[in-house]
Amino acid sequence: MAGIQARFRREWPGFCLDVDLGLPVRGVTALFGPSGSGKTSVLRCIAGLERAPQGRLVVGGDVWQDAGRWVPAHQRPIGYVFQEASLFAHLTVMGNLRYGMKRSQGTQQAGFDQAIALLGIGHLLDRKPDTLSGGERQRAGIARALAVNPRLLLMDEPLAALDLQRKQEILPFLERLRDELDIPVLYVSHSPHEVARLADTLVVMDGGRVVASGPLAQTLARIDLPITLGEDAGAVLDATVGELDHEWHLARVDFSGGSLWVRDQGLPVGRRVRVRVLARDVSLAQEPGSSSIQNVLRGCVDAVGDDQHPGLALVRVRVGDAMLLARLTKRSAASLGVAPGRMLWVQMKSVALME
Repeated sequence: MAGIQARFRREWPGFCLDVDLGLPVRGVTALFGPSGSGKTSVLRCIAGLERAPQGRLVVGGDVWQDAGRWVPAHQRPIGYVFQEASLFAHLTVMGNLRYGMKRSQGTQQAGFDQAIALLGIGHLLDRKPDTLSGGERQRAGIARALAVNPRLLLMDEPLAALDLQRKQEILPFLERLRDELDIPVLYVSHSPHEVARLADTLVVMDGGRVVASGPLAQTLARIDLPITLGEDAGAVLDATVGELDHEWHLARVDFSGGSLWVRDQGLPVGRRVRVRVLARDVSLAQEPGSSSIQNVLRGCVDAVGDDQHPGLALVRVRVGDAMLLARLTKRSAASLGVAPGRMLWVQMKSVALME
């Protein structure tokens, strides 16, 4: 099955959407950017809820829109998840899922059972929406979108209406969707944390246009996007839990550039994880010193760029096959002789483990 080709141009008063995207056939693609950057407009064009003249949309080799063809929204095999679950109040969770199955194409029961299992809502099926927590309602809403056996799942900031605790409850279920679904997921968000935890591919948007697109780790490591990412600029590493230190409640995670110690979150040895290191939590040194910083690795400066503030620099450092970012003053960079090819010690004050 081929990927997704989406080309849309549409003008509204004061805003123009102009995108040309090629997206993978599997995994989560995050559309990331500030409010008003055009993320939801892209989803609505893909869903057929907005019509971009002379646009083109091909999903898995099937043309949904081009100069001579337009598949209306109700005939597109998609699941759409909004910020609010919008469940039918008079129906149980089971009733809501059954309603979604009316649009299903293909093997209905398979999609129905998979949706219940992936979202962990088997114990909620007989309950009405008003008896559910916000997180439970959203999980039921996502399951309803999956019950139609979609070829494409669109998610428009599905956690935006939830408080922090409910977000933390639902994120593991979204990770299961990413890991187990065989269909592409387009996930709109302006939360760097959600993107770093869930996405495989990242599309950064601003002013109705795509300013960057590519694999998550590679795109986050770009140093020409600090204004877009701001204080959340940083790197994401794919790692594996290699050792548990029960005495100090720490876990060692191993990646291509070495090992890092993080707080033990109860994950078993061998579990694949993601690690996020923010540029503001990384410093560089000529020699490793005696300090409270436990995670220190040898790296080679790969590139140096300007940051948001004229007195700051964003430095990309290669550690093994991985890239890390460090934010430091230009004065410090000059005193260290920071330049491409320079070998330095990378000191990480804080490392976040994302399951």
